[in-house]
Amino acid sequence: MITQPQATDILILSNGPGELTTWVRPVVKALRQQLGHDRQQVRLSLVLSPCANASGKEVAIARTYLELDRIQGAEHFFPFLLWGKTQEHWDWRDRGLVLFLGGDQFFPVVIGNRLGYRSVVYAEWETRWHRWIDQFAVMNQALGDRAPHQYAHKFTVVGDLMAEAGRSKAEGGRRKAEGGRRKDEGGRMKDEVGNQDALDSSFILHPSSFLIALLPGSKPAKLAQGVPLTLAIAQQIQAVLPQTRFVIPVAPTLDVSTLARYADPAQNPVARYFGPISAILITENGQSRLKTNAGLEVPLYTDFPAYELLSQCTLCLTTVGANTAELGSLAVPMLVLLPTQQLDAMRAWDGLPGLLVNLPGVGSGLAKLVNWWFLRKPRLLAWPNIWAGEAIVPELVGNLEPAAVAAIALNLLTHPDQLAAIRANLRQVRGEPGAANKLAQLVVKLLEAQLN
Repeated sequence: MITQPQATDILILSNGPGELTTWVRPVVKALRQQLGHDRQQVRLSLVLSPCANASGKEVAIARTYLELDRIQGAEHFFPFLLWGKTQEHWDWRDRGLVLFLGGDQFFPVVIGNRLGYRSVVYAEWETRWHRWIDQFAVMNQALGDRAPHQYAHKFTVVGDLMAEAGRSKAEGGRRKAEGGRRKDEGGRMKDEVGNQDALDSSFILHPSSFLIALLPGSKPAKLAQGVPLTLAIAQQIQAVLPQTRFVIPVAPTLDVSTLARYADPAQNPVARYFGPISAILITENGQSRLKTNAGLEVPLYTDFPAYELLSQCTLCLTTVGANTAELGSLAVPMLVLLPTQQLDAMRAWDGLPGLLVNLPGVGSGLAKLVNWWFLRKPRLLAWPNIWAGEAIVPELVGNLEPAAVAAIALNLLTHPDQLAAIRANLRQVRGEPGAANKLAQLVVKLLEAQLN
């Protein structure tokens, strides 16, 4: 079905949950800001490709992005790639563009050629298929310098999408919280009209308190170790600093009952590696929390994204992944944890290693081999450290003991100058804002060129 010439389709290709939250989300907002909300003129479609780290809830996440008009899940990707047919038999306008935001860079070559659309690839670390891709929007100039000279004109530096993930919303929320609150006689924090702010009252702290977020991951491989480890660390910290509060921002791909299962040694045998730690799920008045066997209660925060909450945290205990980029963009100090108590439990790598370790039957053995190979020499794992080229936030890798990690966290909490230094370093390396807007401007430029 062909519509009037000025009507435009933008097809976004992406894959995993990290790309959806840190790439797709800010870009579709920027596209709508620059191209408008008239769906008769500009239609945004999202097609997902398979990803080793996918949870199966990527479509549900994408549906919360109201800027999108059409969404197709990864299970229908290969018929679309091979034959150009979507599950719902989408029509395509005669004017359009393919925007790559995750997956394999070969995909926009095939799909763009079939639809007769120009293609834009966003790239962080490498670029491919230079002859057939129309434009590359890259994180830094180094990618353009490494490309063949004859294709240099195809490269535009837009910056790091991960580095700006959620920054404006979180900073706006933080300014509102800081400017609109005052202390009442009992030391609690209220806004100027006496109401609680956007956050639940359980997260409003006394000035002498600390708030620590626990981010154990969203995939089973990470949750199996991350949930019992972070809860055990939290218990150790609170035993020394009873005024410390904890919260778990629940990933959008999880429900609270699933998360709670990983805190139960009867359902998660990996928990035994971290001592006598267990927790039960309690839900009252629509609020859920985990209560550990030592009596520690940790609220479960289910609003997404949780940028405003995270921006108010003193410290975060987090696994590796896109969440380290989001925390870095918010300049929130963190301890990055990669426990290796059970090598075959870690199956969340990207690319071919991630696919191999998740093969049925042979995955466990391959996971041990891949993880041993990956961890045999030191390397930077957290995104802020990768950006900086050095460890500006601590990375703890190995057979992590809760008491030892808690001691490191307590040292940071009792030395605010160290926390301040981490925040300053994070602000310095997170990059200039505006990557999403610059990418959207490049898309607009290419679309306008089609009219000439």
